[in-house]
Amino acid sequence: MNYDLNLSKILFLDIETVSALPTYEQLDERMKKLWDRKASLIKTENMDKPEDLYSRAGIYAEFGKIIVISAGFFKNNKFRIKSFYGHDEKEILSEFAQLLERYYSDNDSLLCAHNGKEFDFPYICRRMMVNRIKLPSILQIAGKRPWEVKHLDTMELWKFGDYKNYTSLELLTALFGIPTPKDDIDGSQVGKVYWEENDLERIKNYCQKDVLAIAQLMRCYVNQPLIAQEQVIFI
Repeated sequence: MNYDLNLSKILFLDIETVSALPTYEQLDERMKKLWDRKASLIKTENMDKPEDLYSRAGIYAEFGKIIVISAGFFKNNKFRIKSFYGHDEKEILSEFAQLLERYYSDNDSLLCAHNGKEFDFPYICRRMMVNRIKLPSILQIAGKRPWEVKHLDTMELWKFGDYKNYTSLELLTALFGIPTPKDDIDGSQVGKVYWEENDLERIKNYCQKDVLAIAQLMRCYVNQPLIAQEQVIFI
């Protein structure tokens, strides 16, 4: 582990996603056929129907959308968290792209998420492309060597080269004595809270807790004390 890592150059982030539409029935015929094909690959032993599996559509960038991006950074001994959220995905992504280009375009900047290399980073890139938004330089990885990509992943760092299993953020926070970010809802409930309860604020608060937990975990990785509650500022 790099104990000299400059945490002030890192933007910690997490995203929340949901299905593009509330129900399978609202898909047009073309997208229904494509989801049916996708569902045939992910169905369980219970032979779930495509409409039964649609609650999982949000984890696929082709069938989902981003409703929250929360980002945190260290400045002046404080950890500041800002969220981009709403019903207009293009607006969320445009504002986030502006943030990245303005503050995280130099060679020393880094992005960090938990399981970010498998989920958050590619999902953001794919949805930016769908929404015709130019990728910020820090998200452009085509043609780059692995060590040139400015992305950190707290799950990957924990593996130390072991690629056999997934370690959740919830488990690692428990292991390191970090307050759980899952004290209200978890990722599996986001779609219901959004489409049925229309409680976007609750989802935003949950996403912000994840960002704080990721930053806390990184502090543990580099052998630094945890962030105190009075050091956390929401902007």
